[in-house]
Amino acid sequence: QVQLVESGGGLVQAGGSLRLSCAASGRTFSSYGMGWFRQAPGKEREFVAAISRSGGSTDYADSVKGRFTITRDNAKNTVYLQMNSLKPEDTAVHYCAATGMLVVTRRPDRYNYWGQGTQVTVSS
Repeated sequence: QVQLVESGGGLVQAGGSLRLSCAASGRTFSSYGMGWFRQAPGKEREFVAAISRSGGSTDYADSVKGRFTITRDNAKNTVYLQMNSLKPEDTAVHYCAATGMLVVTRRPDRYNYWGQGTQVTVSS
């Protein structure tokens, strides 16, 4: 069982930056690949970024590539999402999730555990 708690969301102007954190409970954090997803009002949940168990492999949605960076610190049981050059279209609730898969995946149905989400709002 893994519990995930996101933090770091907020209101920022376009062009600004935020860093989201996701703290995981338990001693097996390094056994899980991690992902970030987001959901805007009236839209489906979409993939943002993913990172492998060791942190050696990452994947990004085209819409955030070059602006967002996913990292993890297994000693702190935490995964991060550094978001730069934010745009109004990045406004959404952002969720972190954990998967037992060995490879990074964009599929939300491959993730076993989800956090409650943190709101990111980007004003124009």
